[in-house]
This record gives sequence, C-alpha cells and structure tokens, in this order.
Amino acid sequence: MDDRQTTLTGALGDESPGRSAPRQRRAAFFVSDSTGITAETLGSALLANFPGIDVEHHTLPFVDGDVRVEEVLAEVGRAAAAGLAPVVFTTVKQASLRIGLSAAPALVIDLLGGPLARLEEAFGVRSSELPGAYHGLGDLEKYHRRMRAVEYAIEHDDGQSLRALDLADVIIVAPSRCGKTPTTMYLALQYGLLVANYPLTDDDFPTETLPGPLVRFAARCFGLTTTPVRLTEVRTQRRPRSRYASLEQCTLELRRAEELYRRAGVPFVNSSTKSVEEMSAVILQTMKLRT
Repeated sequence: MDDRQTTLTGALGDESPGRSAPRQRRAAFFVSDSTGITAETLGSALLANFPGIDVEHHTLPFVDGDVRVEEVLAEVGRAAAAGLAPVVFTTVKQASLRIGLSAAPALVIDLLGGPLARLEEAFGVRSSELPGAYHGLGDLEKYHRRMRAVEYAIEHDDGQSLRALDLADVIIVAPSRCGKTPTTMYLALQYGLLVANYPLTDDDFPTETLPGPLVRFAARCFGLTTTPVRLTEVRTQRRPRSRYASLEQCTLELRRAEELYRRAGVPFVNSSTKSVEEMSAVILQTMKLRT
C-alpha cells in the first residue's frame, strides 16, 4: 500500500520523527434507491466532522434491484483494493437489498434502518419499502409551489425584474459576487419561497436609504456581505486585473453596503465562511419565514 494511504486504525503512529502524519484517504459511497440526495446530505454532514481525512465522494442512485446491488459491491470492492478504506452510507429501504449491501468490503452505515425500526415500533405499523417516497412528487401543490418559486427567482435574479416585488418572501441585497444567486435558488428550490435578489452597485451610492425600488419593501430585505480578500478572489476569477476585482474597490463596496444595512435596519450575514445551506438557515430564522 502507498505510504500515503492509511485506515482509521492504521499507521498514524508510524511516522518518522519530524514528519507530520500522512492524511488518511477514504472513498465514501452514498447509495440510494432514489436520487441519492438524502444519503449524500446526511453522509456528508457526518464526514464534515473529520476535516483531516481526504474523502473521494461517489453517489450511486437508483439501487433498486439485485443487479444494481452487485454493481455497488463491485465498485466498493475496487476502492477497497486500491487502499481507500471505503465507507458506505445507504438510504435503501428494501430489507433484502440492505442485507445485500451489508456484504460490501467497507464500513456500511444504514442511515434509515435504525430510525425506521423505531418509528415502526412507535406507530405500530410497517414502513413503506417503496423507493423515492421523500423525493417523489408527493404533495403536488408543494411541488408546483417550488417550481413557481424557481421561475420567480430566475426572473428576479440580479435585479433583472422589479415586477411583483410585493410578492417576494425575501429580497436578498448585496454587492456583486457575495452569494446572492445561489442562496436565492436554494431557498426557492428547497423551500418554495419567492425570493428576489438585488445588486448594490456604484449607481446606488451615495444614499441614506435603500435603492428606490426597495424602499417600500425594507422589511423584506436581507443583506449579504463577505471579506474584502474573499471578494477579490472571487471577482478575480471573473475579471482578472480589473478595478472591479481590486482589493480597494471590494473594500469600498463592502463598507458602503454594511453601513447601508445598518442605517436601513436590514439584517445581514457574512457569507465568507458559510455554506449556502447555512446562510439560508440564518435567513429563514431571522426573517421568521415558515415553509
């Protein structure tokens, strides 16, 4: 085995004096009888607690029969043979398929089996083994609400449209490249919220209040900010060696934006160290949005 590859119980104590311990390398498989979103979300949340381990992610959706189980076992076996010490996170509901997956040469973590068994005991009924129940169409009204929210988000991205702002559940305000669009789309697709976003540009300053189109909707506005260094890095990828990406310009825009948020009473969050999911959770809680 390559001396860079270790297992959780491997040669971490074998390093030579003066050398740092080699980083563990593992393969993580997210196995599902549906899209794999739940397995990947829950599994990744668990893996995030081990930042010192290098993990290769593999999502294997639609494992709904014996043939697919054999394919999963073969792929996990190849990772094990390569010394990647696999971990398998599964949300497969059919008991016979879960038994088949338990034969994988890996640490297999069944994310549903235990909780489902406890719920069955509490409810006094058996759970459904139909795959994809969580991500299926299910409640059609909820599904259509999410689709309408996505259409609204696209129309109102980056201030492209000011139509029907009175319908917005929240309006995200920020300088360019602070994370407005991904946060908007996440809130729309995940929660079915009507979210617009509006860019703060040089044309909006100097001002004592929010830009004109937003003044009436100040109570629905939420601001994003970041650090000047981070904003410079992001903007440089888009427009290298431009004034737009310069540290001076980024510092100025962020300072003006934060001063504006405070004057207008707009809550805001720093996006530099937060994921889209974390920022969305802050927005939901701060704005008291019900989904």
